[in-house]
Amino acid sequence: MFKALVLNQEDKKTIASVSQIDESQLPEGNVKVDVSYSSLNYKDGLAITGKGRIVRNFPMVPGIDLSGVVSQSEDPRYKAGDEVVLTGWGVGEGHWGGMAEKASLNGDWLVPMPSGLDTKKVMAIGTAGFTAMLCVQAIVDAGIKPEDGEILVTGASGGVGSVSITLLNQLGYKVAAVTGRASANGELLKSLGATRIVERAELEEPAKPLEKQLWAGAIDTVGSKVLAKVLAQIDYNGAVAMCGLAGGFDLPTTVMPFILRNVRLQGVDSVMCPREKRIKAWEQLAELLPESFYAQATKEVSLDGAIQAAEDITNGQITGRVVIKL
Repeated sequence: MFKALVLNQEDKKTIASVSQIDESQLPEGNVKVDVSYSSLNYKDGLAITGKGRIVRNFPMVPGIDLSGVVSQSEDPRYKAGDEVVLTGWGVGEGHWGGMAEKASLNGDWLVPMPSGLDTKKVMAIGTAGFTAMLCVQAIVDAGIKPEDGEILVTGASGGVGSVSITLLNQLGYKVAAVTGRASANGELLKSLGATRIVERAELEEPAKPLEKQLWAGAIDTVGSKVLAKVLAQIDYNGAVAMCGLAGGFDLPTTVMPFILRNVRLQGVDSVMCPREKRIKAWEQLAELLPESFYAQATKEVSLDGAIQAAEDITNGQITGRVVIKL
């Protein structure tokens, strides 16, 4: 028997509870893992609360991230005792995920523990931090250099935003952080590396097709009218890496930024990211994130505390990253 957070559906409502599960109920997988930590991402919050149609098959163990130790393996790349990390691949959505003491997984979804990290630190990073690294890499790949100007980060108080600020700062960029909670979170965001704070309300007004050029680039987790406003304010030859829809999945923009200012809008997906690219991104994260990040931007909860934390994250009441200790 092992402990797990389990989602069931009753009368089209998602019911979350912590239960004892028999190991015979684990799904198929060629690698068994004793889970040390999971983490809470915005997508996990939507799944646990039922506020988003993330899970379609019940019962489901949520948790799109996990770290732990291999207990059994039929995959030659892994042996008992190896520390491993998993983010994405539909785990916690269509395959039982990380919010449980045990997991049964496909070895193709795993990566070895990056040098310099441990099971807690990798979950302080998690899908949010991994996605942030891919977004930052997209800005770098677009040829935007620190001397070109400020990088705007929307949703700065969230997981992707807070890690993006830290990474950009470590690479020498000036960062403008957008938050709707400037009075509560402004000092924390500055301690992570933001050079200034931008009130979210400034970006929620309807955008003109083109506005004053303010940002060399941007990382956006919000979508909708905020992204439209950001695109209208990007410098000539600038780029936006976008990876989220916290503000909505619509995009009320025009072609003007793209055809008159040569602006690039780069979508970033971390779920199906190829293995080699994953390993490289994790190596970069281990190298770039300072020790102070893990203390500043991380809160730890138990499995029992994950249900309330899911409510909090979907209500915009969480700053930084939440790790779940199993």
